[in-house]
Amino acid sequence: MKQIKVTIEKTSTGYSAGADKYPVYTAGDNIEEIRKNIVDALNLYFDYKKQPSISENDIKLIPDIASFFDFYKVINAKALSERIGMNQSLLAQYISGVKKPSSNQVTRILKGVHQVGRELTEMQFLL
Repeated sequence: MKQIKVTIEKTSTGYSAGADKYPVYTAGDNIEEIRKNIVDALNLYFDYKKQPSISENDIKLIPDIASFFDFYKVINAKALSERIGMNQSLLAQYISGVKKPSSNQVTRILKGVHQVGRELTEMQFLL
């Protein structure tokens, strides 16, 4: 089975998630709970439709910017804004939901996050 995209959005009470191409939605307090809940909900749906069940490996979580920065508090938004050349206040407004970023801005932010991720995976410590 092809990976099922699951969009995640921050809400006032936690997070909501929905599976693209399937009428399946759930909620949770954190990313682990969302992951478990959406797999459970999808499997209930697939069982009803007499289709094979899935595992966590079959889903791809796609959070909104607010959810991403909430899930990964270890990423410093101020430092990231400096790294990608974006006004810190503007990034903070995207994260808080005051402003909605354009697709170009989302791409710019994601490119910076991916760059940091690559650098971290290549990191080694002196023993």
